[in-house]
Amino acid sequence: MIAWGLLDPRFRDAEGFLDGRVCLPASLGVALIIVGAAIATPFARFAFWLSLGLVGQALALQMIDAGPAIRYQHYKPPARLFAEIHPLLLIALVAQTAFVIGGLRRRWPAIRSWTARTFKVWQLLGMGVAFSLTSAAVSREIPLYAWDLLFATFIQMVNLGNLIVMALALPGEAHGSLRATIDTLLDPPESSAAPASRGVDRLVLLAAVWVTVLAAGLNVFSYERHPHVPDEVVYLYHARSLAAGALTLPAPRVPEAFDIYLMNADGDRWYSSVPPGWPALLALGGLLGVPWLVNPLLAGLSVLLTFSFVRQIYDRRTARMAALLLSISPWHIFMGMNFLNHMPVLVGGLAGALAVMRARTTGNPAWGGLAGLAVGLVSLIRPLDGLILAGLLGLWALGLGGRRLHAAGSAAFVLGAFVAGAVVLPYNKLLTGDPIRFPIMAYTDKHFGPGANALGFGANRGLGWPLDPFPGHGPLDAVVNANLNTFSLNTELFGWSTGSLVFVFLLVFSGGTRGSDYLMLATIAAVVLAHSFYWYSGGPDFGARYWYLVLVPSVTLTARGIQHLEGASAGNAARVRLAACGLCLLTLVNYVPWRAIDKYHHYLGMRPDIRRLATERGFGKSLVLIRGKRHPDYASAAVYNPMDLTADAPVYAWDRGPAVRAQLLNAFADRPVWIVNGPSFTRRGFQVLEGPRPGSELMRRGE
Repeated sequence: MIAWGLLDPRFRDAEGFLDGRVCLPASLGVALIIVGAAIATPFARFAFWLSLGLVGQALALQMIDAGPAIRYQHYKPPARLFAEIHPLLLIALVAQTAFVIGGLRRRWPAIRSWTARTFKVWQLLGMGVAFSLTSAAVSREIPLYAWDLLFATFIQMVNLGNLIVMALALPGEAHGSLRATIDTLLDPPESSAAPASRGVDRLVLLAAVWVTVLAAGLNVFSYERHPHVPDEVVYLYHARSLAAGALTLPAPRVPEAFDIYLMNADGDRWYSSVPPGWPALLALGGLLGVPWLVNPLLAGLSVLLTFSFVRQIYDRRTARMAALLLSISPWHIFMGMNFLNHMPVLVGGLAGALAVMRARTTGNPAWGGLAGLAVGLVSLIRPLDGLILAGLLGLWALGLGGRRLHAAGSAAFVLGAFVAGAVVLPYNKLLTGDPIRFPIMAYTDKHFGPGANALGFGANRGLGWPLDPFPGHGPLDAVVNANLNTFSLNTELFGWSTGSLVFVFLLVFSGGTRGSDYLMLATIAAVVLAHSFYWYSGGPDFGARYWYLVLVPSVTLTARGIQHLEGASAGNAARVRLAACGLCLLTLVNYVPWRAIDKYHHYLGMRPDIRRLATERGFGKSLVLIRGKRHPDYASAAVYNPMDLTADAPVYAWDRGPAVRAQLLNAFADRPVWIVNGPSFTRRGFQVLEGPRPGSELMRRGE
């Protein structure tokens, strides 16, 4: 089955790349291996239900309309579902549903009795409403949203039922040995795991290495070491500028032909309008020739920091569970794959929290200063997230939820945050002429109107993007944005077929929250509330990325939800643990490969083909005219422009029309000219239309 999926051209697109459909035969192959390995053992029935859940999720993924376009995923509406999905897949879904109903029916008296003993009616209703409302993203077309919500809830319910029957199919004689094995994995003797005071244990270190290697591999093979989101282009361009020792660049001689989103042309200067913190980190990677490796390394580091942080406020068992869940989270892995600036914010936030803890336990004010430095550095990357962290860690330092820091430690925290954060003041002054006017605000005010990108409610908020729910920004926009991000969190956090938040809902609505759980919930609430005042949700790029600071609280509460269910299940704790392990297997076998192939390969039409063409055709010192849209066509090429547009290297310019082309041919009269069609023209990769030609010849032709 696996070989068939890899070799059959029907599972490839027109260019020969694997497409998302290949994940179904691959899942079938893994399912057959599982059944075959267990068929003559007491685990045969358990293996059947695990395999059915594996294939069931793969089937459901084929019915989702996702792909590389910038949109929230939805299940295909009925007309398209029956027209585009092979009838055998629909029959297989019906078969899975029938098997699950039959399996639940046999065990229904025991399930109903346990449910009645464990939960109140209002708790079940609360979990059910949350389970359903987070299963689909809102849509402007109400009938389609109603269908999507009903069908997505149905799919989650079938897969939840599959999970329950799978757990109950575990043979009784396996309970003791399985429970002992998982106990040893999650809470080993001190001899096999270093105490928290001395370092991180080997399992967590292996998880961190796994995340780094996987994220780096995905960056190479799925992302192709190439930016895909418009913000990433300017981050990399800014990083190269900083690595070259320049805060600003000379303005291009024909600015209209070098128009890159978030690059501001101001008189004779040309500069990036994004905050400088993340480009500075990317510049360090660029100096070593590996800017694509910065986020994967930070993703691995964040696993270590998460373990250390959770270990301080929970026990080691919970810390290990949180770290392991983080290491299989598609959201975390794909954020580690990209060039966006959310991963260093997470690392800075965790480092700051750990420094506050050390300041509490040691009384050394230097740790308070380090915590403040971490907050200040985060503010240089994402100012709003820096403000959120300053509030959360500041309240924590003042004694909310723990022991208060000494006056010296609190003062050091404030001083550290100011020293690091104040770097932005001279930076702003240099670029905008005003220490408190950020370049990003100057750019958006200039191109989209005054106050368009400001925080808060108002009729002038927003950049006119199609994904913005309503004109301006008001409370209703905040509600819609919260729905979109919560749906994304439920989808991307773990990629589970039951919904990723199922254990969090169980913990919260069952009244199982204790102690530090409230700290996690408060962190989530603070992030959600703060971003409610911003006009944009963050879009569907890489999940609820504007809410990325809720990642660690979410995985920790998931671990706590699993533990709470273990306690409520008495002698069936091993079944709960194995069910959670089964969900994680589904993530790695189904969701991660599907998302990497279906969405992030050539995401938004961005492709690195121009790198290959430059080598194959020997562009050299030439002017390369890119025909197409600003994004993805020109943006895909512009990121490879030299910092000095007079250098002996290809200069990529946007061919916007006869007037702009004439200016370019005059400005670069000493260079031969290539004309290249972008992906929007070819519906494939970049394609050389003509070249090399003298610019004078093109001028005579009037082109």
